[in-house]
Parts: sequence; structure tokens; C-alpha cells
Amino acid sequence: MFRALRHPNYRRWAVADLVSVTGAWMQNLALNWFVLVKTGSPGLLGLSLLFQLLPGVLLGSVAGSVADRWPTKRVLLVTQSLHGVLALVLAGVAWVDGPLSAVYALALAGGVVTVFDGPALGRFGSQLVPREDLSNALGLGSILSSGGRILGMGLAGALVAVTGVPLLFVINAVSFGAVLLAIGKVRQEGMFHLATSTAERTGIKAGIRYVLGHRPLVLMFLLGFVLSCLGRNYQVTMAAMSEGPLAAGPEGYGMLSVIFSAGTVLGGFVAAACKNLTLRLVLWSALGTSVLQFFSGVTPTLWSFATLLVPIAIGAVVLDTATSTRIQLDTDEDMRGRVLAAKGIVTAASGAIGGPLLGWLSEFAGPGLALEIAGAATVVATAVAWLLFARSPQRRAMPAEQRWARLAGVHPTPPQPVHPPLPGRATARPGGGPRWTRPGQRITGGRRRAARARAHQPT
Repeated sequence: MFRALRHPNYRRWAVADLVSVTGAWMQNLALNWFVLVKTGSPGLLGLSLLFQLLPGVLLGSVAGSVADRWPTKRVLLVTQSLHGVLALVLAGVAWVDGPLSAVYALALAGGVVTVFDGPALGRFGSQLVPREDLSNALGLGSILSSGGRILGMGLAGALVAVTGVPLLFVINAVSFGAVLLAIGKVRQEGMFHLATSTAERTGIKAGIRYVLGHRPLVLMFLLGFVLSCLGRNYQVTMAAMSEGPLAAGPEGYGMLSVIFSAGTVLGGFVAAACKNLTLRLVLWSALGTSVLQFFSGVTPTLWSFATLLVPIAIGAVVLDTATSTRIQLDTDEDMRGRVLAAKGIVTAASGAIGGPLLGWLSEFAGPGLALEIAGAATVVATAVAWLLFARSPQRRAMPAEQRWARLAGVHPTPPQPVHPPLPGRATARPGGGPRWTRPGQRITGGRRRAARARAHQPT
């Protein structure tokens, strides 16, 4: 199940990833709590989240081009160091109870760094394992992410009342040291290098042309946008259901959050156990989670709602892992960073739109009806995407055994063109060979002896 751990570079990275994710969730809880206590306004809390997501929509294409053009280790050393510095500055702002504008500015700066961090992390992670172990590594990554989330939120909840918010920011800053250490320990000979772009395939425009010209990839992104908008904002729907029809209060919301997090850990194990994460698995997972979301809106009790949350969380993680696997394995290696950046843009846009949309539906139509509407919409979106995939001429041309296994055939990366040397003036005489008098004229040994004989003839 854990075949990716056979590779030493990935083992080092996995440990650092768990430490960093734990610190990141501690900071997320601390930042949300600091803004909420300072302002007393959930709306102003949402504004801080918007500042973190906005750079992903505006700068994602630039970040993808950087990830494909520059060495990923160098990019990550810069971005991870900046994350640590920003966390320390945020701790200072919290310590002196600084103005809200400073918090928003730091949230925006952190969002910019995260934009450039994401594609580089994805490209770097895929170089730590061979192609056949990438899906397993992504599944293990989901386990580490879910485990770090549970651990980080638990530690933050226990420490925030005792130590206050600033220490949590400091702990997150220190956690980035583990990532920098792991990057330094990664051995070059153990990495699996990806193809690099030729001159005509570098840059932002080439990446945009590639993504828009890859119709199965565009369809996958559109489906992911709808699913993320209406089917993935569980924190909003769980809070609304706890406060509304389930009448469970904050205690019930906390319990549902723990149960959902435990389900995501189980989902990571399921994804890691799957030998092949296929397109068919993506579509079945999307359909299953959508149907379960629809029925969760009509559950009458807290425990019945919690029971449905477990398979929903498992399906969501399997869906995310399978989608990331297909997006990376079924596209050209030299476009990996720009494809992952496009996925990040879709995720950021769906989060910025979906959270307020589901909140508005829950407020005006009721949380239960909001879940039913969102579930029905995602069922329809999945069915339409399935139909479009089936009718794709490109898919019908694929071999039968690959038709529903892969997103599409991978376009081979064009080889680097080899240009013939340009003619030019010789600068040195080749040893042991003919001598050059001027460009284009060569004197051979026979002609040289004849010229000397004519020069010594008596006149």
C-alpha cells in the first residue's frame, strides 16, 4: 500500500510535509480566531480568506510558468523561506495587537507566495517517485494532509487559550524549517527528472494554448469547478446544519468536523490502496459523493448526518487524489507546472464563489434545501461530463483498455532542435591538416609543392 515510501527522497519529504501541514493548520485556526475576536464580524473574517485566494486567480498562470522554467528546488527554497518570514511578522502583529489592515496585507502577501509555491511543490513532488508510484504518493499525501489537519487543529485548540495566538504563528514559522531541511537533504541522484520545454513551448501563452487546446483537461477542470463550488464547501454546510435543522450548536459542529477529518484520513488510505486511479474512478466518486450530499440534506438527526459524512469524506479524498493523478500523468511533463497552476486557479475561483453561494442558499432557502440543490446540481454536472467524455472522438480512438483509464493520450514532448553550426571565419589552424589561407580557400599538399616549384624556376 505504501510503495512510495520505498524511495528515500520521498520518505524525507513526507516527514517534513506532515510537520509543515500541522503548523499551517495551527496558523489557520489562530488567524481566523484573531480576526474574529478583533472584529466580531464573520464577514470581515471572510474578507481575509478572500485576500488569500485572490492571488491564485490573478497570478496562477505566471506561477505555473515559473515552476516549469526554473529549478523547483530553488523556487521552493525561496517560497518556503518567505512563508516562514511572513509567519514571524504575523506573530509580531498579533503580539502588539496591530491593525486589521496589517493582517489583511500579510494575508495577501501569503496568498501571493502560496500561488508560486503550489505548482513548484507539485512538480517537485512528482520528481521524488517514478511515474508508476505517483498515484500512491498522492494518496499518502492525502493521509499526511488530513492527519496534519487533525493534529494541527487539536494542538491549536488546546494551546490558543493557554499561550495566546502569537505562539501559534511562531510554531508555524519553525515548521517551515523542517521543509527547508528536507529540500536540502534530497539527493539529486535519487530524483526522477521531468522533461523541460523547448523554446517555443515556454512561457505563459504557450501554457494557456496547451490547456485550452486539451479538451479532456478543460472538461475535467469544468467538472472540478462545479464540484468544488457546490459540493466541497463542507465547513459552510456543516456549520449551517449544526446551527439550523440539527440544533446541535457549536459542540455538534465540532464533533462533525472531527468525524469529517477522520473520514478524510480513511479516504487517503483507500486512495493509496488503489493500484490505478482511473478516469472511471473519478466519475464514480463524483457521482457517489453528489448523491450522498443530496440525501444528507434530508437527514433528521445529528447522528444520521454524521454517518453520511464519513463516506462523503472518503469519496472526496479519492476524487481529489484520482483527479490530481490523471491531470499529472495524462498531460505533457514539460507543462506540469502550468497545468497544476491552472488547477489551482480553478480551485481558488471555486472557493471564492462557492463559499458565499452556499452560505446565501443556506440563509435564504435553509441548510437542508441548500444541500439538496447543490447535490442535484453536481449529479447533473457529473452526468453531463460523463456523456461528453463518452462522445469525445479522441476517446473513441483510444484503445479499449485505456478508454476509461486515462484522461487522454499524452502528447510527446518535441525533441530539442539541433541546429547545424553556422559558417564562420576560422580562427586557428587545425594541427596536422591542411592550412587555411582565407575563408573558403584551401591549399592541399600537392598544390603547395607545385606552387613552390614554379616560384624557384629561373626566369
